Amino acid sequence: MLLPEIKEREYRFKLALRMGFPIFSLILLFISHKLISNYETIDTTFYIEILILFLFSIYFIFYIIYKSFDVRITDPISKTFTREYIFKYIQKDINANEKYTLILISIDNLDAINNRYSIKNGDKVIKEVISWIKEYLKSKNITNFPMGHIKGGDFVIGLKGSKEEFNSLVDILFLKSDEFIVDEIEVKLSGAITDINFSNEVEYLIENLFQIQEINKKKSSKIKETINPHMEESFVKNAVKDGLFEIMTQDVYEKEKPVIKECFIKLKTPDGKIIHQKTYVKILDKLGLRLEFDLKIFEEIILRCSENENDIYAINISPTSIRNPSFIFNVKKLLNKKYKIIFILNELDYYSQINKYNETLQHLRSLGIIIAIDRLGAIHTSFLYLRDLDIDIVRYDSFYTKDRKYIDIVEGFNLMAHKKGVKTWIKMIESNEIIQEFKELDIDFLQGNYISEITNKEKINEIW
Repeated sequence: MLLPEIKEREYRFKLALRMGFPIFSLILLFISHKLISNYETIDTTFYIEILILFLFSIYFIFYIIYKSFDVRITDPISKTFTREYIFKYIQKDINANEKYTLILISIDNLDAINNRYSIKNGDKVIKEVISWIKEYLKSKNITNFPMGHIKGGDFVIGLKGSKEEFNSLVDILFLKSDEFIVDEIEVKLSGAITDINFSNEVEYLIENLFQIQEINKKKSSKIKETINPHMEESFVKNAVKDGLFEIMTQDVYEKEKPVIKECFIKLKTPDGKIIHQKTYVKILDKLGLRLEFDLKIFEEIILRCSENENDIYAINISPTSIRNPSFIFNVKKLLNKKYKIIFILNELDYYSQINKYNETLQHLRSLGIIIAIDRLGAIHTSFLYLRDLDIDIVRYDSFYTKDRKYIDIVEGFNLMAHKKGVKTWIKMIESNEIIQEFKELDIDFLQGNYISEITNKEKINEIW
């Protein structure tokens, strides 16, 4: 048991003792008075009954008081429901209503507020935001609605009715929030809305809200909320278990010669439809299947390498799999020959045990694995890994191909990588003009539809 848990129990016990002591004192006083005033007429059984009553009273009162402090239904800062309770409350509401809507409200810059203005002011912002939302909904004749704290600055509201009934209300709420300020602190709010047409389970509805919010932030009109999440998870799970996947490749050129085949993996449903990577990656992580998936893909690539030993295949591997001893053990077991395979890695958060990570990568390199870091220039970890890890290749983010006004930045990165002995790779080249520009910068590997089409590209149109 952790120290906070021990202290919490001690605190509850002491509080229960302070609350129960007056009651026990009154019981003792009553019994004492009865014994003194009626000592000669009291039957022997009275003493037994009093003792049993006294013992049961102690047990019952202490138990009720002690257990009452173990149930928390409100968040101490926002005074909204806790995550555990809001899930139960909303699920009960969903089961009792044919139409039900969930609204996500997020304070996007809460971390920045805590860091810049202090946690105390961050708590004040949370309280003011909750109060402001309550008053806004009250002005629309919506009261006594469940609202719960999910995580950080994220809160969920449950409303009886369909999403169409509240769409305009939510739109106006976020429009009004554009100039929301608390004591000169600018507050940025965002959110999303969904209803039980997507799912009847609150867990999936909450996940869907965050997905819609992310899409809204990217200003995309394609909001995917029509697929049953149970079915989606089942398809992904079965695809990994039964090896139902499609591997498409695209040639990567060094000068005028194709030297690498990058692999694009699409999972398949039982009826042969394609599940896109953006869909299945989150589900793999949620279900804890990423390691199994990465190993199966690696095994398939080994089979392809054995058919043509001159080909170099590049596959995206999760860094969490790389750092798993089980993955390394299986890779070593499968690599009975030193095939040239490229592991493409990218992650948003910098791994703190960098020396240990580097040792793992060097072990893989000794087995013939080529290590590439993806999205250089877009996520800060890519630059830090180029600096701190011994790797073979860095690949620039496609942003630098689409917007070539930053070509000087690419030139700087290229010089830095080459000085460290690391080769460079750029993708999504769509014209001969772009090819010539990057050739002049001495970038090692070039990739794009203009140079080489993706194999089986027509199947991409069948994405589910």
